[in-house]
Amino acid sequence: MSEQKIEEITNILKEVVGISSEDRDLNKKKFIPHPPTEESKRKADPGNSAANLIEITKGDVLLSRLTPREQEREDEAVIKGLEHLFDNEFMAAKTIFEEKADCDPLHALALSSMAFLKVIKHVFFSHNFKAVMTSAEQDQTMALNALNTTYDIANTQLEATKTTPKITGYFSGYYNYLKNKDTDIPAPLPTPRESGDYPPNGVLRAHVLKAECCLQIAILQLLQESVMGYVKCGLNLRRAYSSYSYVWAEYQKMGADHSAFMDSDTISGVQFGIGSVHLVLSALPAKILKAVSAFGWKPDKQLGFILLNQCAESKRVRSSMATVMLMTYYTGVISFAPQILSEVYRKTAMNILLDAQKHHPNSALYLFFAGRVARNGLDLPLSAQSFLYAAETSRGEWAEVAFSNACKFEMAINHMITGNWSHAAASFDYLCDQEYWSAAFCKYAQGACYEMMGERTAAILIFANVPHLVVKKLGGRLSDIDSFVLRKVTMFQKSGYQNLDFYSPMLEFMCIWNLFPYVSHNLLKIALARVERSLFTIQKVEQAEQEQRMKELAPDTPLPDYFDERASLLVIKSSILNVLGLPDETTLDINWILDHKECILQDTWTVPYALWEAGVACWALDLKSKSKQVWEMALDHGKHDFEHRLAVRLNLALTLSEELGYNEPKSEPVDDRKRYSVALDAPPTTTPTLSS
Repeated sequence: MSEQKIEEITNILKEVVGISSEDRDLNKKKFIPHPPTEESKRKADPGNSAANLIEITKGDVLLSRLTPREQEREDEAVIKGLEHLFDNEFMAAKTIFEEKADCDPLHALALSSMAFLKVIKHVFFSHNFKAVMTSAEQDQTMALNALNTTYDIANTQLEATKTTPKITGYFSGYYNYLKNKDTDIPAPLPTPRESGDYPPNGVLRAHVLKAECCLQIAILQLLQESVMGYVKCGLNLRRAYSSYSYVWAEYQKMGADHSAFMDSDTISGVQFGIGSVHLVLSALPAKILKAVSAFGWKPDKQLGFILLNQCAESKRVRSSMATVMLMTYYTGVISFAPQILSEVYRKTAMNILLDAQKHHPNSALYLFFAGRVARNGLDLPLSAQSFLYAAETSRGEWAEVAFSNACKFEMAINHMITGNWSHAAASFDYLCDQEYWSAAFCKYAQGACYEMMGERTAAILIFANVPHLVVKKLGGRLSDIDSFVLRKVTMFQKSGYQNLDFYSPMLEFMCIWNLFPYVSHNLLKIALARVERSLFTIQKVEQAEQEQRMKELAPDTPLPDYFDERASLLVIKSSILNVLGLPDETTLDINWILDHKECILQDTWTVPYALWEAGVACWALDLKSKSKQVWEMALDHGKHDFEHRLAVRLNLALTLSEELGYNEPKSEPVDDRKRYSVALDAPPTTTPTLSS
């Protein structure tokens, strides 16, 4: 890529996020990925399994008795290790963290966080939480073991204070705090205490490190999406928040003199922790929040943003993790509902990324985020370049396989968005061999790509391999994605693959994953024509079957039953029409799905997803109160494919609606059909309304 081309793309990106031309010389920010230099490739050899393993063995642990300034100097080594980590020198970072990981909880937590980030790449970046295949399961076990050992080290430091007469008063104070604490972050006391009454810095530090172990463990348990996982997540979040709140209360009591009694890395840690807890829980649907939350307080998203931004700006030990948390949130929520949330968060995400890349311009992790931010900004060439460079910069390193596969998956998504089906098929074939995310899905997607190319025979042969790749896990259950593709292929096989004429497997997946907003209008029109052809094919078959019944009394052939097929196609059609800016043309199609919901027995996901599209249509027509009403109806549906994914999407959209002031109470349904009645408050036209 030439320097001229890079400058052109940079200018386009800066225009998108509203950076003025006057500020361009000042903002020489490193969003554009650069080819890796020889210096960046000078790494330690991760070739053997021992080098890739993160394992912590607890040694002799003593409570740190250093002053805040002495502790900051001692912790500079960890900050140096984090610099290596975000400069892709993973093995160098690992070596630094391992030096004191057996006795110092901060070193141990930094090492554990490497394993934690690796799991997050496997799970979060593949767009689905349940589908964690074998390699990621091993990484998750490794991360949990490391975090539990780190927790034990930090807790041992706190246990040591029980036998120290000078600070025995700390435990009675902590007990009283837990007994009487408020449900929100404590406010500062009106009268300051004597400096000798504050808990030692080492105690506060151990509390924060123990709490972050609980936080990271809770996030890993949340990603399992099981009832037991939610229960364990809630317990760990409660433990984390108790310690975080205690330290924050002490910090508030210290007032302007806090730096004399607490080191800046501990402050950074508590900002990161409390901010992350609020941000993570604010994104969860009500059902899951009820399962994991045992706090008695309401998550405050804005407080989460404030604390994480303060942590990121402090440039201390948890600053990089705060940036990662913010980027994960922003890129994640935009991908869940791009038509609703892109304008809200895209500029902020871009600015955070640009600031992070000033310090780590070739960070593989930030390049990965750059790829997703560029895609959210509809710059697919830049997105592709970012993913390619992210994979290249991690080559020969500890996280090479994780980064390479994650980038390969994102490139496959980009190929789908641009209609490059042959390249997408090749990418999914490779990922299937790697057992990345879900081997069954990757094989299914490969077959769907061949179907899009018109190679039906090749697609059928590929689909036939899907059932052999499905893996039972999570107590014998299937992941959402494995269950979905297995059911689809089973349906195809029962019809002898004849019903492939009535389905569009790839467009169906793109609709569920909300990828149409990234597709060009020309390609969307081609996809729409494909859907219309399939609908016409169903109509012709139904007509032929009806004609047969007119000629024969009590025929052996069953009544035409193409409700599932038509419902799937109509949801796809509605989604495409919304993206094309034709929301008023979705009404009849959505109403057909709602009117026939009792007849849709297999693809039950189509009903709540149709309601989602109805809400998007209302939003585009500036009927945002109606959007909120329709989305609340969608929440009433459960036990369908990708229920959790849709619930997260609905929660994010509903939260935005409330923030904008659309808080009309949900109307009580008169009967099952009336619950879907939504009159569009628009001028009278000949266009039908969204009503049953």
